[in-house]
Amino acid sequence: MSTILVTGGTGNLGGLVVTRLRAAGHDVRVLSRRAKDYPVDLRDGSGLEAAMAGAEVVVHCASTPRGGDDVAAGHLIGEARRAGTVTNIVYISIVGVDAVPFGYYTVKYRVERMLEASGLGVTILRTTQFHDLVAMLVDALAKVPLVPVPLPKGVRVQPIAVEEVADRLAELAVPAPAGRVADMGGPEIRTLVELGRAYLAATGRRRKVVPLPLAGKTYAAFRRGGNLAPSHAVGRTTFAEFLTARAAR
Repeated sequence: MSTILVTGGTGNLGGLVVTRLRAAGHDVRVLSRRAKDYPVDLRDGSGLEAAMAGAEVVVHCASTPRGGDDVAAGHLIGEARRAGTVTNIVYISIVGVDAVPFGYYTVKYRVERMLEASGLGVTILRTTQFHDLVAMLVDALAKVPLVPVPLPKGVRVQPIAVEEVADRLAELAVPAPAGRVADMGGPEIRTLVELGRAYLAATGRRRKVVPLPLAGKTYAAFRRGGNLAPSHAVGRTTFAEFLTARAAR
């Protein structure tokens, strides 16, 4: 069994990865700013030296759309080099980071390239958007009362269950690095408008959804399907099934 670090190990994805790795018998160190045993701030690298000591594998799930993922990755890479025991950094990325000029995607792609150039063993997995992200987006846009919910016109998504991604990351968290592995996409491609209407109906909100045309290179790239992986539709859980399970909880 390996000693494995999971950054962002208290988050939506990271928490599931931690559970799976511990069930498999691994020694798992959960890294986050609020972690009890290994409090680490990747923004400045504080606490990272102690957490990294003796670790063989790092599963890097920590991420924020507010920026700074590249800075965090720099601290992680530097400490992994100094530790000298890390043989595999497993990184979760997003399908389309090299095709869609969206700020968050651009930084994720920069992190990919930093890892590949680090001289360390790395494994990079790109997936499409999680079901939860679609739900969060619609929730955020639906907060304004008495106004139709605007969703980008013509944008398609291929959502995947976060649990299935966690399964795959746990499989990849082994001492031998695999490089860039096959992408993971959800089982179906639907428009955001369709999924938004389904989500609002499932949550009992009678809100009208309005397709909103946008402008710019990012919108055009999404409309072209830069965020999709139709040839890697390996996910099993559909958005409808996600909604049913969410309602049952």
